[in-house]
Amino acid sequence: MRRLRHADEIPQEIGEINVTPFIDVMLVLLVIFMVTAPLTTVNVPVDLPSSTEQPAPPPDHPVFLTIKADHTLSLNDKDITGTNLITALKSTTKDNKDERIFLRADKIVDYGTLMKVMNQLRQAGYLKVALVTLQGEEVPEQAGLSPVMGTGTP
Repeated sequence: MRRLRHADEIPQEIGEINVTPFIDVMLVLLVIFMVTAPLTTVNVPVDLPSSTEQPAPPPDHPVFLTIKADHTLSLNDKDITGTNLITALKSTTKDNKDERIFLRADKIVDYGTLMKVMNQLRQAGYLKVALVTLQGEEVPEQAGLSPVMGTGTP
């Protein structure tokens, strides 16, 4: 009978990575995230208080940008198109980017159209935008949201 002598062999390092512990850790983290994710999206019902404070008086020459029901635009009392909105704003505000723009929109104007106009204002550098609602009228409660008061006067 012949014996293999292991003492004569040169020991070699194992070049494989044992990924089993890594997979175990990842599975534990996955379970933790699956359990905690629903807890982080809890809706807290809040009944916001109303303010009796009078709104700040508007400036002497406010700049009103209006989105009408048919999605056309009006700057103060002049009708404009979406393509010349920025040039009309620059001439009205004398290219003053710090001028506050009072944005009004009809009730039936969709959110996408409103955001498109706000993005145009932001890209042009007009960052002071005030959304205008009728003073003292509450937004009706819809989809579980609390009513919100307006922040300006038309």
